[in-house]
Amino acid sequence: MDFKNLQLDRRDSVLMITINRPTKMNALSREVIDELDAVFDDVYELEEIRGVIITGAGEKAFVAGADIGEFAAFTPEQAKAMSANGHRVFNKIESAPKPVIAAVNGFALGGGCELAMACHMRVASDNAKFGQPEVNLGLIPGYGGTQRLIRAVGRAKGIELLLTADMITANEALQYDLVSYVTTKEDLLAKCNSILGKIISKSPLVVDQIIACANSYHSKQEDGFELEIDEFSKCIATEDFKEGTAAFLEKRLAVFKGK
Repeated sequence: MDFKNLQLDRRDSVLMITINRPTKMNALSREVIDELDAVFDDVYELEEIRGVIITGAGEKAFVAGADIGEFAAFTPEQAKAMSANGHRVFNKIESAPKPVIAAVNGFALGGGCELAMACHMRVASDNAKFGQPEVNLGLIPGYGGTQRLIRAVGRAKGIELLLTADMITANEALQYDLVSYVTTKEDLLAKCNSILGKIISKSPLVVDQIIACANSYHSKQEDGFELEIDEFSKCIATEDFKEGTAAFLEKRLAVFKGK
């Protein structure tokens, strides 16, 4: 199957998915989300796929966020549908019966950080940076970031990052347990393949069971995901969101009024 925004490369039993929008810093458009959805149908169904690596094209970004221009003029109903679909696809990635590793090769911001956190493991190159900058747009994360970031780094640090929109380096992400390893850019994919090589040697049934059991630990968070979808859609109707997105697109500082 050919995709407009994804490059697929299967070597032996490992499928590498490269998000290929380098001129847009690999921004997550709705089309990219739909293509990821279709690819993971194959990940679930094809026995010959035993592991997955997700990375971004180019030298700068894994995924530098959602495609802001796509939803700047959305109604709350449209925003809710977009958020719910993103949640569904990212939950599908998180629940995949084969290990999924994010090879974070640059900026992982907004939806990019959320995509990386939906993967079972994250390995970062030393130039990678992570962050949830949605608050700067008068918005909240819409693809699970309010839940998965807290899970990954803890409540206090997670809330700090969500409220300040601060970016953290790869080594800081390692310190906060957001990533498992930091490598050079040259060694990034080799490290991911090394990890998958160890896992692929195990029973695929047991790998599936371990992933399912590990994910069930967080099942109590499901209400939090639903709340995030609702609150994301409410943000779209605010003056602050309109100001935040306009400022972003006009490359200026936003002036928020709390309306």
